[in-house]
Amino acid sequence: MSPCALVLRILSAAALLGLVACGTPVPPGGRGEPASAAAATAAHASGANPFDGWSQRTFPGKAATRYRLESVRDLPGEARVLRTEADRSASMFFKRLDPGAEQPARVSFGWKVDQLPSAASLGVREAEDSAVRVILAFDGDHARLPLRDRMLFELAQAVTGEAPPFAMLMYVWDVTATVGDIVPSNSTSRIRKIVLDGPQSALGRWHLHERDIAEDFRRAYGEAPGPLIGVGVMSDADNTASRVRAWYAPVRLLGPLRSAASSAE
Repeated sequence: MSPCALVLRILSAAALLGLVACGTPVPPGGRGEPASAAAATAAHASGANPFDGWSQRTFPGKAATRYRLESVRDLPGEARVLRTEADRSASMFFKRLDPGAEQPARVSFGWKVDQLPSAASLGVREAEDSAVRVILAFDGDHARLPLRDRMLFELAQAVTGEAPPFAMLMYVWDVTATVGDIVPSNSTSRIRKIVLDGPQSALGRWHLHERDIAEDFRRAYGEAPGPLIGVGVMSDADNTASRVRAWYAPVRLLGPLRSAASSAE
């Protein structure tokens, strides 16, 4: 790998941990201020923009994925979803949360994918793309981090001007892994991915999921989570130089777990 490519990879990992834009945020609605889980639920009940307060976060040296609100009729109970198109690009759509607010027990969301990134595999550094990811960011004691991660975190703060989260949990679709697998990041031990849809999952239809946040965090990290400080989505196709088209249903932070994941016909 050339020195330039290595620097870009390190900066991209730092920006991902930093969860901040290297440019002006571009929200489809709202100003990106911190919000609580209760506020997100109230916004849904009132019929407001389900992605109000979210904004795009870009990475150094990467073209930005396109995110925009779209009205749909094929998802029961929903009218507005987030459409994403990645063309050899990678960027995140993210919302900060108030760590002092009441902590949610569950997260529910849905996604539909029409086109997957070609030859992608989250376990391979050079092919680490995913059509859809739902991201949870957590606070914690940074002094407990291994030296390698502390150095990366310092770089992340230098690059972005903002301290990164202690840990990130991603729910993903990966065509090379088995549903239920936990895939560690190739860049840092502080990002773990749980595969919810895989090679047998149907394209062109909605897949709805509801997850127990603490249980999934313990499975991935072996300990209880700290306060939830952010939630986001990400569609990327930069490593495989391919294209992706997908949709996200609203991401909701909820109370005690009621039901298992399901799919919408």
